[in-house]
Amino acid sequence: MTDFAGGASPFVAADLGTIRNALDGIDLSAAKVSRSLTNAFAGAVVNGRSFEQTLQTIGSSLTRLALNAGLQPLQTGLTSMVGGMLSGFSGSITPFAEGGIVSRPTFFGSGSGLGLMGERGAEAIVPLSRGPDGRLGLSTQGAASPTSITVNISTSDADSFRRSQVQISGTLARAVSRGQRGL
Repeated sequence: MTDFAGGASPFVAADLGTIRNALDGIDLSAAKVSRSLTNAFAGAVVNGRSFEQTLQTIGSSLTRLALNAGLQPLQTGLTSMVGGMLSGFSGSITPFAEGGIVSRPTFFGSGSGLGLMGERGAEAIVPLSRGPDGRLGLSTQGAASPTSITVNISTSDADSFRRSQVQISGTLARAVSRGQRGL
């Protein structure tokens, strides 16, 4: 290994820094325990409590310290998780009133809960509207314009056209019906 200005490699220096931080944490915890014990014994002397009550007070204080220390990683984890969820909210709001595409996992309000979209890839947001009959369906962009359909029929004689007139009318009626349904 190469010696650096501090006499150790950067990896060893980082490990020593981690160990130093852990020892500082232990020192801080020991100071809290010592303070709790001192306060409990001082309170017992001043208030005239029994030795049993003093031990209960000390036990409660130690339990509270241990619980706080044990829950610290959970608190840190929850804080980072919530921060990660809210990191998508960079202060701007993207409106989707006209529709759009969501290409990454995104949380959204869903009634009384929270929904997730885009978790498996891109998803479309499509605006819906109520039709004149009250049914909910896809929104159209602007008003419907009239459509003209021209049908050219060529026949060798008028009698063959008259014989197939019912069939042609039925085919046209079905085509118009499919067009009205949007197929």
